[in-house]
Amino acid sequence: MALGGTAKKLQKVAEMAEDVYKKLNELREQVVEVRETVNETKSRVDRLEAENAEQRAILEAVAEEQGVDIDAAIAQAHISEAEEDAAGDETADADASAADASSDATDEA
Repeated sequence: MALGGTAKKLQKVAEMAEDVYKKLNELREQVVEVRETVNETKSRVDRLEAENAEQRAILEAVAEEQGVDIDAAIAQAHISEAEEDAAGDETADADASAADASSDATDEA
């Protein structure tokens, strides 16, 4: 009987090893897919950065030709963006306060 029990245990260990091996191969395939995706994304980002640099050069040339101060225009854009963000934060805060007040009023009733 001891030999039969050992054989069953060995069979179970062998099956577990096969399962681990299958999962390891699946993980290996997933890693390969992720690497391919990362490489494709890097290529896209590199291409977009090159296109962006070209467009910036064209815009700077046109701005210079038109007498536009690029640094001032960029600064103004950043200021406008910051103001919009601040206004959005204030709106979100006001909405949260109104929701809290409404919740408090409901709780009191």
